[in-house]
Amino acid sequence: MRPADTTARPSVDVLISEVGPRDGLQSVQAHMPTALKCAWIDALATSGLREIEVGSFVPPRLLPQMADAAQVVRHAVARHPGITVMALVPNLRGAEAALAAGTPKLTLPVSASPAHSLANVRKTPAAMVDEVRAVVAMCRDTAPDTVVEVGLSTAFGCTLQGPVPEDDVIALAVACAEAGVHEVGLSDTTGMAQPAQVRRLFRRLQQELGPRAGAAHLHNTRGLGLANCLAAYDVGVRTFDSSLAGLGGCPYAPGASGNVVTEDLVYLFESMGVRTGVDWQALVAAREVLAQGLPGEPLYGMSPLAGLPKGWAPAA
Repeated sequence: MRPADTTARPSVDVLISEVGPRDGLQSVQAHMPTALKCAWIDALATSGLREIEVGSFVPPRLLPQMADAAQVVRHAVARHPGITVMALVPNLRGAEAALAAGTPKLTLPVSASPAHSLANVRKTPAAMVDEVRAVVAMCRDTAPDTVVEVGLSTAFGCTLQGPVPEDDVIALAVACAEAGVHEVGLSDTTGMAQPAQVRRLFRRLQQELGPRAGAAHLHNTRGLGLANCLAAYDVGVRTFDSSLAGLGGCPYAPGASGNVVTEDLVYLFESMGVRTGVDWQALVAAREVLAQGLPGEPLYGMSPLAGLPKGWAPAA
């Protein structure tokens, strides 16, 4: 990742990329009011998070929860200049809107499963690589400082297709890197991954892409989210997507629920002596803002319920 200016901030060992305001909110039926959405992002920023995915630029008729994406981006960029503000764009049109709003980092979903790709973005994986190439070219011409990344959806399996061949995942990752993106990460969109698979696939990704091998976006659908994060960490992954209170999932992948809980992930790493730069107590406070914005929505996480152990201290 290439975070925005973090001058005077302490160094970290891993980057926690908070995806709740996008991945989380797109997966619930209720619409969080824009003012509360911005207040939630403010609370997240206060915790020390260095990267926040604040929305997606998709047609409001498809995801009305994201209709205010431009307004939210402008708020986050103006209010939090030390944070990398990121938005998802599914195509060139979405990227144009995101750049018009001043979004400094774009992420494109490219699915390794043709079935999921058609359901999610109505394009084949090959057509999405062409879309990625067009977005990269536009950014180079009009906004050269913009960071463009790809998250390879369904990299570990698909509820529509079933198993996804690992060779297909790696070939698609190489194609996206050749299209010019800064990074390519792997996403367990459907929560089907297990630690041995995570280690194997991220090792292959790193062998092929080197420093352009990107984030681990892992779900807790079947209870293996943290175990899979540790597996990725063990093979050198240092950027992890997660969502406050575990909010989210993919609306176009049946049964795909449960992002890794940011509070639990931060607690895990800090307990191991791995510095995240994130204040766990401030994350718990941000849950209260989230609850105000989505009253009645289930909030997940083990550490917020149990609290911190006596004598616990974050990584020095």
